Amino acid sequence: MSSKKLNENSNSGLFGIINSNRSTSKHFGKNGFNSSFPASVACYMLDRGVPAIYNKLIFKNGNLCVESSEIAINDVFKCGTMSPLDLDFHFESKYEPYQQYSFDTIDSIDLVVKHLDAQFLTPLEVKLTVLPDMTTCNKSEDLWGCEMVVRSATTSYCALGMFDSVKKDATKVRDIFEDACADIGSWVNDYEMSAKTPLLSEGINEFQKQYLKKQMPLVMQTIWKTQGQSPLLAENAFDIVVWSDYAFSRLFIDNALDVGISMSRPMRASARLARCLWELSKSGKIRLAEIYRQMAFGKQTDKEFAISGQRWRGYVTSDRITKPALCKDVIDDVISPSHLSKLRPERRFDQTLFFTARK
Repeated sequence: MSSKKLNENSNSGLFGIINSNRSTSKHFGKNGFNSSFPASVACYMLDRGVPAIYNKLIFKNGNLCVESSEIAINDVFKCGTMSPLDLDFHFESKYEPYQQYSFDTIDSIDLVVKHLDAQFLTPLEVKLTVLPDMTTCNKSEDLWGCEMVVRSATTSYCALGMFDSVKKDATKVRDIFEDACADIGSWVNDYEMSAKTPLLSEGINEFQKQYLKKQMPLVMQTIWKTQGQSPLLAENAFDIVVWSDYAFSRLFIDNALDVGISMSRPMRASARLARCLWELSKSGKIRLAEIYRQMAFGKQTDKEFAISGQRWRGYVTSDRITKPALCKDVIDDVISPSHLSKLRPERRFDQTLFFTARK
């Protein structure tokens, strides 16, 4: 089906978002646009055959490291040859296939992609981030990066997805984590868990080395590039960085070995991941919400961690960060002109679109 037809069939005002659990007003609302717009950009790239940047974990020269390559959007959505017309986008929803692994009700994730026949395809955490951030805006353009703030719901889905892909090897997974986890007296004891961090990290590293081929997309990060600190869009303004679950986990695992006398956020996230994988490998079902609530170590439980643009750029090495794949004029296709008035200029991204992308 033509791009024009995809827009004509969309009552949402956003390209490709034809079937959805959101009303038009919610797509453009304060807490909706930041995930609806990236989903629409992904639909546009799917329709045009433009791949996303793909950050995945590889084993190279004896080390685990994140490598940037490319991935087709149909592989991100796990939709085969389907078009956006065949897909149902459920925002802030639970990925029901993962509920089998938790006695507690699992959290919602930003986007659950389903087939129109109600078949679940994939869960995705969605980010919309500006390039550059405050830590990189004064550097040369090739060093610009995006700040990324991560919720605990994302790391819990990371753990569930990792186990789901290896559940047939549960006994082997248990063996990997046994030495690190079996003699832990209290998973909520700050001192004990801090001391255990190196062993827990080693266990995760070994797990990822053995199951690298099982990694899958988890985070879909749409970037919008401005002219430095100016609110004006760059000529090449939009792109999508997709993080596999394994690559995403390195954002906290790689920083967890800065062991101190108390648990840092990266240490906490690593400990939670290791505990989830170990306990799931033993019984196949855990009290997920209880784990994330109890293992707080005096920190907020809704926010897992944040990384600066400078650190982010160390992981995202694609040349497309300097020149994103989509020019700013794609806004004319992604957002229906009649819906531009629904943008709210008091929000930074909306302001940029409202004043720089309107004709």
